Amino acid sequence: MKTTDNTTVETLEDLAPLADYSLINTLNIDPDAREDGIDHDPRQVFSGHFVPVNPTRIKNPKYVAHSKRFFSEFGLSDSLATSEPFMKMFSGNTSELPESMRKTGWATGYALSIYGTEYYDQCPFRTGNGYGDGRAVSIFEGVLKGKRWEMQLKGGGRTPYCRGGDGRAVLRSSVREFLAQEHMHALGIPTSRSLTLYASETETVSRPWFHKGSYSKDPELMIDEAVAISTRVAPSFLRVGQLELFGRRARKNEHPTAMKELEQMVLHIIEREYSEVIDESLSLDEKVLLLAIEFRKRLTLLIANWIRVGYCQGNFNSDNCAVGGYTIDYGPFGFIDMFDPRYQPWTGGGVHYSFLNQPKAAERNFQMFCLALKPLLASNQEAAEMLEKIKNDFPQVMQARMLKMWASKLGLKTFDTTLFNDMMRLMIETSVDYTIFFRELSSVPEDMAVLAKSFYGESVLDAKLMDKWSEWFTRWQSLVDVSTPEERKSLSEQMKAVNPKYTLREWLLVPAYRKANHGDYALIHDLQEVMNNPYAEQSEETESKYYREKPAELFDIAGVSHVSCSS
Repeated sequence: MKTTDNTTVETLEDLAPLADYSLINTLNIDPDAREDGIDHDPRQVFSGHFVPVNPTRIKNPKYVAHSKRFFSEFGLSDSLATSEPFMKMFSGNTSELPESMRKTGWATGYALSIYGTEYYDQCPFRTGNGYGDGRAVSIFEGVLKGKRWEMQLKGGGRTPYCRGGDGRAVLRSSVREFLAQEHMHALGIPTSRSLTLYASETETVSRPWFHKGSYSKDPELMIDEAVAISTRVAPSFLRVGQLELFGRRARKNEHPTAMKELEQMVLHIIEREYSEVIDESLSLDEKVLLLAIEFRKRLTLLIANWIRVGYCQGNFNSDNCAVGGYTIDYGPFGFIDMFDPRYQPWTGGGVHYSFLNQPKAAERNFQMFCLALKPLLASNQEAAEMLEKIKNDFPQVMQARMLKMWASKLGLKTFDTTLFNDMMRLMIETSVDYTIFFRELSSVPEDMAVLAKSFYGESVLDAKLMDKWSEWFTRWQSLVDVSTPEERKSLSEQMKAVNPKYTLREWLLVPAYRKANHGDYALIHDLQEVMNNPYAEQSEETESKYYREKPAELFDIAGVSHVSCSS
């Protein structure tokens, strides 16, 4: 296995020897694909695991930002980000890459299920054979610092899965995803990572959006926006929807090699994501069952962590659910401001993908994951029954994760149902800022006055409501039971380690991408610094800007309180 443990990558020539394309070398190419990668029009892909496709470069690219933290972890020199060969590669021009690096990228197909229901009509051919990466093109896979990574261009141009789209991403959505991925990593949550962000100085595309200051739930006009390409990086971009595609084909015996391709996909998932916990010498049936158990562990932990930090995925379809158990596809995501169990940042998401329904949404994705594995166990009834039990036990495993998470946010050794339920009711009745409330509680105050910092509006003037809070706070104090300054300090440190002070709220992102549209990237860089240290006590100036309630005038404003899926 190649590595850069003792070297710094200064040029693309230094990166080239680390290339190792396991997906391309292990899995099947679409038999109808063109080897030259000129394959940019929608078409059906009936078999194979990937399609070779060239990314489409953006015109006149300019540097916007890169993740200095991730560059350091990779062993990449910061100067690379602004070097011409590197900028070319990661703005979509792969025609001049060094030998041993593929000049042709690849895209993959996947199926779509929404909240556990299979869909075919979103595919332009109504068959499910045209749904997949419509504008995400992977261009590199290799081993850096002893770990395998895949690099993918978001907005890298049309692929056979583009369904008539232009294959582009705009600067607005690219800024959101670029900042969010690194912020989530800093929050301690498994996620794809951000490498670079480049924008075109001259190329624009039209997107539906809202009038300034509008309260509309639906986009009202078309606007021209700058094209951008962000590079996202992960151990793999294998998704539940991808496995589901091959499971459907095997289940329906759609072509002679359908079952074999499903088996190959499962083994590749294990090699890429679970090789450390699933022994290669086991039988296929044993591997399948262990894969289901291990994915369940990761997925339930991921969802509990999302809720811990106030994150809502918004559109948690099976194609937005990574089989490696981390967060991918930051489309209509959002970090909650005022607590609402039904918070949903995406106008098209519905209650089924709302904040506190995410455990149930994850369960539906896990059901589709198990359904995709089922054909491989058709000849082993005992194993099939075990898979069914693994699937059916998801709610209990998820609930255990959630109770442990809530206990940690409250600083309790064991979860207290009555205290928690009363807190939920009071948070809703009072209109409480989710992040600020738990962070202020993390100071383990001696009276509840500091909690009022998290209360919106004039709740503090409601004497009856404040009496309820006072009674709740007294019960909480009795449960945490800190009797010395040392115990109070220790508990505070524990709670602050799980209750962030800063989260990437949408109303902080909007000014950053608006200024970026005019070539001013300073706010992007400021947010990088702040959001890369979300648990830290930062300067008074930082606190006054970023640790505060959402301004009243921004509530219900389109593009701030809610977003469309336009990107």
